[in-house]
Amino acid sequence: MKRNVFETLLGAIVLITAGLFLSFGYKTANVSAGKGGYEIDALFSGIGGLAAGDDVQISGVKVGTVKSVKLDADTYLARVSLSIDPKYQLPIDTAALISSQSLLGGRYLALEPGAEEDMLENGDSIEYTQAPQNLEQLLGQFIFSMSQSDDDEAETSEVDEENAI
Repeated sequence: MKRNVFETLLGAIVLITAGLFLSFGYKTANVSAGKGGYEIDALFSGIGGLAAGDDVQISGVKVGTVKSVKLDADTYLARVSLSIDPKYQLPIDTAALISSQSLLGGRYLALEPGAEEDMLENGDSIEYTQAPQNLEQLLGQFIFSMSQSDDDEAETSEVDEENAI
């Protein structure tokens, strides 16, 4: 009988602890964020791995979340829908750019507010956008430019040798 009471109490403690962890995780993850905010869209030529649920930040401070990423059938550009906390009002000349959190990956959408007095409203679109830099393309261009400069130097030295003779 004592063993059954002990097991029951131990089970209750485990369930209460699991509930506390679940509550803490829910609050920390901001699962409820995004509800009650206003929605705006932005069109990008490439999104580089940005996905629904990623952060929207201004100066490193989270102000919203990426709600969805879809292909616009008319322009064939990526349409990114954002949910912005209503306490942050953005000017209509706000710029949006996709940035990396680190070299290993992880994307977020950075907003750079403009100076206009008119503000974006629910359903508006951000006009100024910048797609992320493609690291593979940049490395390829760098390597190609280095091999080009080596070839140019070799040709220049061959011409100098011929002129010296």
